[in-house]
Amino acid sequence: MELSVVGTGYVGLVAGTCFSEIGNKVSCIDINKEKIDSLNNGQVPIFEPGLKELVEKNRMEERLKFSSDYSSVGRSKIVFLAVGTPPQSNGKANLEYLFQAAKDVGENLSDDTVVVIKSTVPVGTHRKVQEVISSVTTKRFAVVNNPEFLREGSAVKDFMEPDRVVVGYSDSFVKDILKELFSPLVSGSQYLEMSNLSAEMTKYAANCFLATKISFINEISRLCDLTGADIEEVREGMATDDRIGGHFLYPGPGYGGSCFPKDVQALVQTGQEYDLPLELIMATESVNEKQKKVMFYKIKDYFKGKLEGKIFTFWGLSFKANTDDVRESSSLVMAELLLSEGARLQVYDPEGAENFMTVIKESAPDLVKGISVCENKDLALQGSNGLIVMTEWGEFRYPSFEKIKMSLETPVIFDARNLFPTEKVLEEGIDYFAIGKKVRGS
Repeated sequence: MELSVVGTGYVGLVAGTCFSEIGNKVSCIDINKEKIDSLNNGQVPIFEPGLKELVEKNRMEERLKFSSDYSSVGRSKIVFLAVGTPPQSNGKANLEYLFQAAKDVGENLSDDTVVVIKSTVPVGTHRKVQEVISSVTTKRFAVVNNPEFLREGSAVKDFMEPDRVVVGYSDSFVKDILKELFSPLVSGSQYLEMSNLSAEMTKYAANCFLATKISFINEISRLCDLTGADIEEVREGMATDDRIGGHFLYPGPGYGGSCFPKDVQALVQTGQEYDLPLELIMATESVNEKQKKVMFYKIKDYFKGKLEGKIFTFWGLSFKANTDDVRESSSLVMAELLLSEGARLQVYDPEGAENFMTVIKESAPDLVKGISVCENKDLALQGSNGLIVMTEWGEFRYPSFEKIKMSLETPVIFDARNLFPTEKVLEEGIDYFAIGKKVRGS
């Protein structure tokens, strides 16, 4: 089947590449000619395990092409809209890029084209997309919602082996086309057909529920800190209940990334439009913002408020492991808090350092001079007054605590991911602070 995918960001690039991998002929379109030139030269703009290899393979086999024009739309049976819908200052999704893409597609499509909204959009957006396309063409087409549920760091696997595929539509002629497209990936109960409205709501409801689980366990972790209970033991006691499960029930420095923060804000805004305050969702966001500062206060207490001139090591900058995405990362909040107190930072991340520095330069240009980017995790420790673990990269999980102690000026670890076994760290003579974990003597 011939497909076009508009947008070569995270969602569009992964979707277009994976659709080509299962045998479709895919044209990925982006108005950013520089990005298209880079992709045609084999340069993938994001880090995602396995993606670069698949892009190169399918380019070589001529199933995957990149272009800055819409000529492929007229030949495509299905056209995906996968452009960004970033939050505005009030939390509402910015749909201007989506509507422009819809207009450009409408001016180029042929009869009986299926236009699929892959972008995350507020409930009812499909109607506006329908109006935009209808304003520039008399051709018959259908608008479908097919929200993505990809996790950064495992997006290729999630696409090729999905838990489910959700398709929302009202035009009957698309039914067999969509089933044919997704048949190599799912079948039976994994393939969910529903209305456009329900598909749009499903995306937000799913992400906001997962964000709520994270905020819930983080709030319980703060109570554990005060009572002496151990969040790791509490988590195990909860996760073994089949009604609860263990997914997204890990305490940490707060969620970040491109999805949860903006989707929570967008759903709150939708509720306000219908005069329905979504109190639980608003609490989820509030708890998360507080969680991003929890470890900072532990650091400040440990040094009795005297952080000026101190040097701290960051292990990890991206919002989670296996991605270079630092959007809404807790490391950004932690960095700005420490730098504002007069501390300096030595930071290391396997993939996210460049993006981290780009964001910091934009958000806090006066503080950048206090950051040194290091080539590896050991160099980042040299002369530091404390190690702060911000991201759960695999290479951080089993370090030499003896080497850490020798490298640090002050033998203390602030573990915002609860990666390390408490007793082992303490046995090495290193002070240890985690998220809601019981630490002897603390």
